[in-house]
Amino acid sequence: MLYLPAFVLFLYLFFRLVLPSGLSRAGKAAAGAALFLASQEYLLNGFFFGGLSAPNLPSWVLMLQGWLFSSLLFLFALTLIRDIVRLGVRFVRWAGHALRREKRQSPVFSSGRRRFLASSLAVAPASVLGRASLAGLVLAPTAYGVHEAVVVPEVRQREVILPRLPAALDGLRLAQISDLHVSPLLGREWVRAVVDRVNAQAADVVVLTGDMVDGLPAARAESVAELRRLRARHGVLACAGNHEYYSGFKAWTEIFPDLGMSMLLNNHQVLGIRGHELVLAGVTDPVAARFNLPEPDLAAALAGAPDGAVRILLDHRPGNAARNARNRMDLQLSGHTHGGHAPGLSTVVALFNKGYVRGWYRVAGMPLYVSSGAGLWNGFPLRVGVPSEIALITLRCAAARPA
Repeated sequence: MLYLPAFVLFLYLFFRLVLPSGLSRAGKAAAGAALFLASQEYLLNGFFFGGLSAPNLPSWVLMLQGWLFSSLLFLFALTLIRDIVRLGVRFVRWAGHALRREKRQSPVFSSGRRRFLASSLAVAPASVLGRASLAGLVLAPTAYGVHEAVVVPEVRQREVILPRLPAALDGLRLAQISDLHVSPLLGREWVRAVVDRVNAQAADVVVLTGDMVDGLPAARAESVAELRRLRARHGVLACAGNHEYYSGFKAWTEIFPDLGMSMLLNNHQVLGIRGHELVLAGVTDPVAARFNLPEPDLAAALAGAPDGAVRILLDHRPGNAARNARNRMDLQLSGHTHGGHAPGLSTVVALFNKGYVRGWYRVAGMPLYVSSGAGLWNGFPLRVGVPSEIALITLRCAAARPA
């Protein structure tokens, strides 16, 4: 699914920018080859460097790949917009000239129409200054975006009112970590820094909402071992994301408990806090079906849970929020979207997640928080205007509602 769109992207840019340029034949060949290699990051990593999910490459190479590929995407968007605008302007001019002509019948594909289309899509050779300006316009923001993708996430303070929350639990704090994507790009030192920031909050509960790892345990065990240092008064709980399944699900689900994490895979845990019960439930990911493993089952996750207790659900994907709200969940915590990565891309991400991208939503009365993620997949390391985060969520009872 990723290889073909990348090839189409290459073809479009090659025919729209490289061929019409003023470069020599050798220059065009070199530019085309560079464009092809930059566009085929997924193909190269998938076949030659250990796999698409977690290639065995140094972090600086992955950052370089991400920078070049995201630059190509940005260049593609700019070129497509330019071509559409040019076509529109040319069409308006052509239509105006046509109205002033004498009325006469003309063939559907007349020579005039062919000339119109050809001239509309023609690209005049750019000046050196123009090429430099375009390169700066594309390369600078994407370089910034790659830098922002790999920084240690800041702690973001959040609050939510849960009408059924007992007054004794008012002020309870949950630290949510989502989408760590531990990989060669985000390795041991980065994970250690994330853990240190979480522990500094002294949260009551730490929850991880999926996509903790990219890669098999043999390759990631040392980096992931840093998660053993996570501390919370009432435990560290986690659900699975889709990338756990790509990375050796069964092996990881044996390792995570050894690191002190309670895995909520279509089950729940009842926490006794300040004389009250709090239910933390978690479901699996829909991609489990591809691996003949249990798909998300909320009924199973809640089986035997006390009816009167507040229920908080860890569901990696936010798209099932409406269904979860109908099953009397008090709060859903999700990730998966990486906050949409950047303006424009967030619209595309929203299409695949029922409109949920980042931040707070209210779904049939149920609060849903979609984390922007602490990390992201090494195959697309880009954040522009969408900073990573560790969400520190403070629960408030109804009595805390402002008048």
